[in-house]
Amino acid sequence: MTAPVVTRFAPSPTGYLHIGGARTALFNWLLARANGGKMLLRIEDTDRERSTEGAIQAIRDGLTWLGLDWDGDAVSQYSRVDRHREVVQQLLEAGHAYHCYCSPEELTAMRELANTQGRPPRYDGRWRDRPASEAPNGVKPVVRFRAPQEGETIVADQVQGNVTYANNQLDDLIILRSDGNPTYNLSVVVDDHDMGITHIVRGVDHLTNAARQSQIYKAMGWEVPVMAHIPLIHGADGAKLSKRHGALGVEAYRDMGYLPQAMRNYLARLGWSHGDDEVFSTEQMIEWFSLDGIGKSAARFDFAKLENLNGLYMRETPDSELLEALVDVLPHVDAGQAMLVALAEPGARDKLLAAMPGLKERAKTLIELQSSSQFLFAKRPLAMDEKAAGLLEAGGREVLTNLLPVLEQQSDWAAEPLEQAVRDFATAQELKLGKIAQPLRAAMTGSTQSPPIFDVLAVLGRDEALGRLRDSLH
Repeated sequence: MTAPVVTRFAPSPTGYLHIGGARTALFNWLLARANGGKMLLRIEDTDRERSTEGAIQAIRDGLTWLGLDWDGDAVSQYSRVDRHREVVQQLLEAGHAYHCYCSPEELTAMRELANTQGRPPRYDGRWRDRPASEAPNGVKPVVRFRAPQEGETIVADQVQGNVTYANNQLDDLIILRSDGNPTYNLSVVVDDHDMGITHIVRGVDHLTNAARQSQIYKAMGWEVPVMAHIPLIHGADGAKLSKRHGALGVEAYRDMGYLPQAMRNYLARLGWSHGDDEVFSTEQMIEWFSLDGIGKSAARFDFAKLENLNGLYMRETPDSELLEALVDVLPHVDAGQAMLVALAEPGARDKLLAAMPGLKERAKTLIELQSSSQFLFAKRPLAMDEKAAGLLEAGGREVLTNLLPVLEQQSDWAAEPLEQAVRDFATAQELKLGKIAQPLRAAMTGSTQSPPIFDVLAVLGRDEALGRLRDSLH
């Protein structure tokens, strides 16, 4: 019987959950869910100076917002430091590790010599076989892993293929510092083994670590997990991802008004594909996901594609769900508090819900939705933007003066009869509909963009709409 798939997401809590980490978490989550397995969360908080509770919470919040749940309690790597030291001792006793008493000056001299000889700086193994009796006074030793010096270490990678490292190019890495703290490569191996991790999915920048970690696994007699090193994310211009490209925390995407389901879809397509499909539900992602769908090439982050995809998801999201998503993001955005206050007024949510079909057709983000719905709650007289004011000045006010009596006589205040009344007026005045609709939109919203104008009239209601129209004539 095949062992259940167990993956892990293991971020360092030294900052926010960035977009590359979010994609790594997603791929681990999808692999686990696609195979009926588990995804575990391990916080690699051994860097005590840089690890903060705020960063840990930001990682949790980012995963939760993305809809990526983990199985069981999150594990603190730092809490397991005694177990890590125990394994170091086992490696020492088995002859797979040794104490190294090199001084900082000796290590500096090694590096400088390597530089002058044009070769990579490597520890020269001078303490591999020296007895502790030769140890200098006053030097606290580190513990180094006794790496094999001959042959090759092969990382059988599910994305990159077999990657071969000559063992004479991998020096004896430190696994326990002189202060008694284990190093990353040792701690990761012990934790992954003890947590029963069967598949390690992480960035390709960890590929060299994979070779070193494989050696530690084999020295301990442990099975090496299946490994998959996924391509990095670049900007749309092919350059390394930076903040201008989108290397932001997940919470920044929330605050920019993206929907978590759209972000999941977009992140899944950064490096993974299923035929020519671009849009797929979370259920489809889980059904289709496999490691062989991940490509080797760096993925390119493109804000324009993300916006278009998010707009598609917004249009497909039920109006009531979209309203709740908007309300959830308002505390985190500019002018959001004012809108929350407006939505607390009687009937305000119903008004926004009634306008939602027209609003979401034009918006690509929740922030655009917020901005375009401001007219619903604006206080009279409306502030006009420059283009709207220009329309009224350029003959629009005269058109609206003639239109006002027509609308005042309109008893059935719904979109269709209002449209018919305005069309009849346009015919009688020998005007194109746009010559009426444009200044009417300016009067109703203070801008030149909005949902269909007859929907706007209906949502505002008879008294508010006529009041705004009269205001615009002065």
